[in-house]
Amino acid sequence: MKTYVLPLSDSQATLENVGGKGASLAKMIGAGFPVPNGFHITTEAYRTFVASNGLQPRILAALADVDASLPASLEAASASIGRFFADASIPTDIATAITDAYVKLPHPLSLSQRERGWGEGKPVAVRSSATAEDLPEASFAGQQETYLNIRGEADLLEAVQKCWASLWTARAIAYRAKQNIDPDSVALAVVVQEMVDAEAAGILFTANPINGRRDEMVINAAWGLGEAIVGGLVSPDTIVADKGTGKVKQYDVAEKTVSTVLAEKGTREETLDEARRRSKVMNEADVIELVNLARRIESYYGSPQDIEWCRAESLSPRGRGARGEGEFYIVQSRPITALPEIPIEWIPPKPKGVYMRASVVDLMPDPLSPLFVTMGIPAQMAQMQPLGRRLTGADPVLHDDYYTSINNFAYMNAAFPAKSWWWILTSLAPMFVKTFGKLGLFWRDQLHPEFQAFVASKRDLAPGQMSADELWHDAQEIVNASAYYVSGLLFATMGAAAGAELMATSAYNKMAKREGDPDASTLLMGWDNIPVRAEKSLYDLAMWARENDELAEYLLEAPTVELVEQLLPSPLTPLPLGEGKGVRGWDEFASRFQSHLDQFGHIIFQLDFAEPLPLDNPAPMLENVKMYLRGEGTNPHERQKASEEKRVQTGESAMRRLKGFKHWAFTKALNYGQSMAAVREDALAEIGLGYPMLRRIFHELGVRFVEAGAIEEPSDIYLLEKNEIEALVGGAQLKLAGRVAERKAHWDRLRQETPPPMIPMKKKYMGIDTAVWLAESESNRTGNMIKGVATSAGKVTAPACVLRGPEDFNQMRPGNVLVAGTTTPAWTPLFAMASAVVTDIGGPLSHGSIVAREYGIPAVMGTGVATKRIQS
Repeated sequence: MKTYVLPLSDSQATLENVGGKGASLAKMIGAGFPVPNGFHITTEAYRTFVASNGLQPRILAALADVDASLPASLEAASASIGRFFADASIPTDIATAITDAYVKLPHPLSLSQRERGWGEGKPVAVRSSATAEDLPEASFAGQQETYLNIRGEADLLEAVQKCWASLWTARAIAYRAKQNIDPDSVALAVVVQEMVDAEAAGILFTANPINGRRDEMVINAAWGLGEAIVGGLVSPDTIVADKGTGKVKQYDVAEKTVSTVLAEKGTREETLDEARRRSKVMNEADVIELVNLARRIESYYGSPQDIEWCRAESLSPRGRGARGEGEFYIVQSRPITALPEIPIEWIPPKPKGVYMRASVVDLMPDPLSPLFVTMGIPAQMAQMQPLGRRLTGADPVLHDDYYTSINNFAYMNAAFPAKSWWWILTSLAPMFVKTFGKLGLFWRDQLHPEFQAFVASKRDLAPGQMSADELWHDAQEIVNASAYYVSGLLFATMGAAAGAELMATSAYNKMAKREGDPDASTLLMGWDNIPVRAEKSLYDLAMWARENDELAEYLLEAPTVELVEQLLPSPLTPLPLGEGKGVRGWDEFASRFQSHLDQFGHIIFQLDFAEPLPLDNPAPMLENVKMYLRGEGTNPHERQKASEEKRVQTGESAMRRLKGFKHWAFTKALNYGQSMAAVREDALAEIGLGYPMLRRIFHELGVRFVEAGAIEEPSDIYLLEKNEIEALVGGAQLKLAGRVAERKAHWDRLRQETPPPMIPMKKKYMGIDTAVWLAESESNRTGNMIKGVATSAGKVTAPACVLRGPEDFNQMRPGNVLVAGTTTPAWTPLFAMASAVVTDIGGPLSHGSIVAREYGIPAVMGTGVATKRIQS
C-alpha cells in the first residue's frame, strides 16, 4: 500500500519520503524538543498526484528551453507549470488520507483565538518540504511556499496543492539549476502543523554568521509571527549571546513598525504602538532559555544550526488556554551552509610576554605539526638547560615559554624577567667575552663530532625488528639529541655569527673601506661549506652524465617525477640499484646519486621533523642536474673559487692600508667574523643528521598504528600528539582518524595565515626599531608595494615562482624570482636557478641573505606577506 500520510513524529520519516524540513522536525520531536505537533504528507502523495494528472512530461517540456540566467524565461516556465497544478485534481484516496489526519489533530483554538470569535476550526500551518532541502551543502531556504493559519478541510487541500506547485517557482527552478540538481529527481512533501499564535518569533544561529565565532549565538527577534522577519517587513532586534552561558553580550533594539499576526483566515500586518516599537522583544531570561535550547539542538545535530523559533502560550494539554509566561517552540532547524571559518586570534600565552618570530624560528616558517609542537618544542626547551650549563657554568634562567607555539606557529618570548637578565649579565655575557673568537671551535671540535657520533650509534637500527617501546625510546633520544645540537647552535654559532659578522662589517666600513671598494659582505663569502659542496656534487654528477649521450638524453627527456619513482619507489627506503632501465650508465648514475643523498640528503627544509627531507623527495636535486646538463646555471666550483679569491684580496687590501691599533682591531674583528661565517652554514646543514633514522622510526610506528586501526595513513603519526603516541605504544585501543582529519584541515587552513611577526606588535622594543630585524606585519600592508629588508644588492625583473615548500620545488625554472616563507640550507640548489630571492621572514644575516650574496643575486627578506600577496 502507498503511504500518503505519516504522523510528524513517525520514525519512518526520512529525507526521501518527507523532505528535509519534515525529516528534521521528526528527529527533533523524537529527541524531545518542543516542536508543534502535526503530520507529514509524503512525497508518495506528490508523485501519485503528478502521475494521475499526467503532469511530469508537461513539466519537463516547460523546462526544456529555460535559460536559468534569464528571469523572464524562468517566470514563464513557472507560470505554465503553476497552471498545470491549478487545473489538476487531488485523487480521492490522497484527499481522504489528508483530511482524516487533519480531523484527528488534537488541537483546538487557543484562548485568545476563541475570544476573537473564530469558532472551533483547527488552524494549521501548511509548509513545503522538498527532498533537496535543509542539506548541509544547500539549505534551499525560502525556495518553496508556506501557508499559515489554514482552517477547514477544503482550505487545507487547496493549500497542499499550492505547496506542491511551489516546487516549481522561478526561484526554486533557478536554485536547483545552480546546484546541478536534476529536475526529474525532485519531489515535494508537505508538513501540516498546529498553528502557533506567536507573540514573538525569530531566527537563531548557533554560531555567529558574521565573524564565524562558534562561541557566540546570534538571535533575530520580532513581535508576532516570524513572517515579518522572513518577508523583510520589519527590522528585528539583534542579540549576540554567549553560547556557554546565554549571557547577552550585545543587544541592538530595532524600531519595529509592524508585526504579522493571525487573522480569522491567514495573516495580516498590525501596526505597533510606540511602546512596543522600541521595546526589547526578549529579556535576559528569555535569551538564556532559548540559547540553552539551541545549544542542545546543535549538540544533537553535531553542527552549527539555523533555527526558527517562536514564543506563545502553551500548546500542551495542561497549559492550553491558560494565561501566563510564553513557551518556546522550534519550527525548523537546518545546517548553516555559509558559515565563515573560525577567526584566528593571535593572543599572547602570557599577558606580559613579547613573542617574536626571530632567531631559530627562522627555521620554522610554516605551522608546526602537532607532534613537533608537543615533542619537538618541549625537547628544545629542556635541552637549553644542559647546553647552557655546559657553556656558562650556571643553569640558564629562562621562562617556560621561551620557545612556544601560537596557533601552531613557532615564537620565542623575548620578555625576560629580572632573574633571566641576571643570568644573562652574570653568566652568558661573560662567557661570550671569555670565549671571544673560539665559539666556532666549540662547534667544530666538540658539538659537531659528538652529534655525529650519536647519530652513527643509531645508524644500524632496524625499525622493522624493534618493539614499539624500543622505537619510541630511540625516537625520543634522537629528538633530544637534535634539540641539544640546535641549542648549541643558538649559543655558539647563530647568535655568535650574527654578532661577529656585524662586528666585522662595522670595522671594515668604519676603518678600511674606501670609495669603489667591494661591499663588506665580500669578506664573509666564498667558503667551501656543506651546501656549496652539495651543489658541486650535483654539478659533478651532471658533468659525468653529460659524457654519456644516451644517459644525458634520457635524464633530460624523462619527467622528473618518473625519475624519482625509478630511483625511490617508496618513501623512507634506500635507493634500488642495478635496475638498468635499459639505459647505458643508469646503474652507475643511480649509485652516484645514492652517494650524493648519503652525504647531503639529511639537510633540512624546516626544523619540524614532520617535513620530508631531500632524501624523501630528491626531485629538486634532479632538476638541478637537468639544468646543468642543459648548460644553464653557473659552475659552482668556479663561482666559489672566484668568491674566495675576492674575499682574500679584499681583506688583504684593507689590512695593508691600516696601521697600529686600527690594523690590530680590524684584524681581530675580521678573523672573528670570518671564523663564524665559515662554520655557520655547516652548522645549520647538520641539524638534520638524525632525522633520516627518526623519520624511519616514525614511519614504522605509523604503519603499526594503521594496522591497529588508530590512524589511516602512516604519515598521520605527525598529526598525533606525544601523549597519544605514548598511549598507543602502551597498548591503548584508540580510534584517532577523526581527530587526525580535523587537525589536518586546521593545519591546511593555518598555512593560509600570515602570523604576526610580533605579539603584541611594537614599533620599538628595548629602544630598538623592530622593523630592522622583524618581518613586517600584514596589517600594515595596504598599498601595492611590498617592503622588506634589502639584504643583497641588485635589481631584476623576472617571473615570480612562489614556493610553499619542497613539494613545490618542481615549479622552479631558471631565471625565476624565488619567493618563499624562508630558506634553509636544503633550499640552496634553487639559488642556482634563481635570479632573485624574496622571503616572508629573515634578515641580513639569515641563510637566504648569505646565499643570495654568495650567488650575486638581489634579495629582499622579511616582507611578512610575499607568499600571500605575490602569485606565481
